[in-house]
Amino acid sequence: MSRLITRRRFLIGSTLTASALGLSGCDALVESDRTKSVLKIAEGFSMKTQRLLLGDDALAREFSEADLSPVFRSNGTSMPDNPQYLDWMSRQFSTWRLDVGGLVEKPSQFSLAQLKAMPSRTQITRHDCVEGWSAIGKWTGLPLGALLQSVGLKPEARYIVFHCADEYEKTLDGSGWYYESLDLVDAFHPQTILAYSMNGRDLEVAHGAPLRLRVERQLGYKQAKYLTRIEGVADLGQLYGGNGGFWEDRGYEWYAGI
Repeated sequence: MSRLITRRRFLIGSTLTASALGLSGCDALVESDRTKSVLKIAEGFSMKTQRLLLGDDALAREFSEADLSPVFRSNGTSMPDNPQYLDWMSRQFSTWRLDVGGLVEKPSQFSLAQLKAMPSRTQITRHDCVEGWSAIGKWTGLPLGALLQSVGLKPEARYIVFHCADEYEKTLDGSGWYYESLDLVDAFHPQTILAYSMNGRDLEVAHGAPLRLRVERQLGYKQAKYLTRIEGVADLGQLYGGNGGFWEDRGYEWYAGI
């Protein structure tokens, strides 16, 4: 256990150091080719180290209900302002649908009720934010791997992309909409779930209602909220900035392992 704690602290520290370049306002530095090269090397080291030491299926630590944080801060957007989301919210998300498509055999739409009727997983885990805070919460949702198996990934699919209802930054080309992505190792990890419940209650809007991603071995910005669409893709280069996520397109690491 002490070795795992040491590894966890080291990886959090290295990831925070790299990502903090963006948070500290050093945008020019983050945009330089030399800095991007260094960040890519650090990111690859983080992923290889985690998977080498723990394996692809090793679980993040889980806690008991006695460990739940009395306050769990909202990260990122706390209230999407697009009209479609506001309409869904006014109807208690009864008309919301999750689109699953891209490189899948059976493109499908799922209502929240359908997702809740599928076999679920509950886990109490720690959320580590790149801004330096942590909180422990109880999450219930559908394992992502089970959903992907139900629609059948095509052989050429290598990544899963998550599209969200929050336009984090207003842009003309649509690149300001929040999105994230995972490779298939993390997509099929047993603790990677599409969560619709937090601490025994339906997700609140501030925490991503009606559905958010939980990928417990990575930092908080990978936990995409307000999910609307999931797609299988062969590569990430054609999406927006080509780096696999909203923050990744702005200099953060794609693999934010902890």
